[in-house]
Amino acid sequence: MKALTFQGKQKIAYSQVPDPSILAPTDAIVKVSHTAVCGSDLHVYHEREKGLDCGTVMGHEFVGEIVEVGSDIRLLKKGDRVVSPFTTNCGNCYYCNIGLTCRCQKGQLYGWVQDGKGLHGAQAQYVRVPLADHTLLTFDEHIDPEEALLIGDVRSTGYFCAYQANIQANIDGVYVVIGCGPVGLMCIIAAQELGAQQVYALDGIPDRLKLAEQFGATAINIYQHNTKGIIADATEGRGADAVMEAVGSSSASRVAYELVRPGGVISSVGVHTSTSFAFNPIEAYDKNITYKIGRSPARYFMQQLLQQTTKKYQATDIITHRFNLSEGVEAYRIFDNKIEGCIKVILKP
Repeated sequence: MKALTFQGKQKIAYSQVPDPSILAPTDAIVKVSHTAVCGSDLHVYHEREKGLDCGTVMGHEFVGEIVEVGSDIRLLKKGDRVVSPFTTNCGNCYYCNIGLTCRCQKGQLYGWVQDGKGLHGAQAQYVRVPLADHTLLTFDEHIDPEEALLIGDVRSTGYFCAYQANIQANIDGVYVVIGCGPVGLMCIIAAQELGAQQVYALDGIPDRLKLAEQFGATAINIYQHNTKGIIADATEGRGADAVMEAVGSSSASRVAYELVRPGGVISSVGVHTSTSFAFNPIEAYDKNITYKIGRSPARYFMQQLLQQTTKKYQATDIITHRFNLSEGVEAYRIFDNKIEGCIKVILKP
């Protein structure tokens, strides 16, 4: 089959690789109809995380059709249309049972093979799905596959970020989203769905800010406005009730700390690579902040979000570019450099 494979720093190839096969009775093989390039793929692309084997099939966002199932599969069958979270999930361990599916004791991240061990990704014609009964979610043909695809990562991650911001406990509060990339834009939608009345969105790219406004936020261009002053004016000087950080940088974390009010919440889902926090324990203590950070338990939220795909906000508006899988090398270049207003890239094998 054809796939996009990692070949070293900023090197992706459109390659011929072996077809995946059933390796365990709980596996399924999915023929991929749509996959995507994610911001966290760029951590691998730029080799910010060392150790990925050359030849690893990239990608962790996909929808498709089941073409083969293992002998122990009970909930799925050939022909089912399915979407996957970005990690596999057993559905039975302690973490799956408490809803923290992203930390499943048997789970694996698609697109990560190190020293010959791991799970190949989904930027390919086919993908093997371990623990398929509890990983994959079926969806009906009336649901757009692109909508379903977003639920497996960016939509669920944005929802998790807003959920952690404790919006439902203070729906009349003031909320800030830092970063209007795919996840940040999904944070805005989720905040609205959870009842937030005032959401401010921070970014420096006009096209992204325009989409943030379309989703109901008040857009603030960080290069043109005094963000701290605007939030202070909106809160009688207190600061935001919660700040949702969807960038994953020290500078974004620092802004979040400066904007949140005493006793407020910082919810961070951006993939961080820094070895230290942007604020110190003394500062956190003196402001009584609650800081929530980590990977989204996507599978836990997917069923709920699937039922919201026809609601008020059109999440697929974030998809700005669509390519054939054979054009994947160029797709990575455009996505990495934010060329032509690129926000989200979809690939079709």
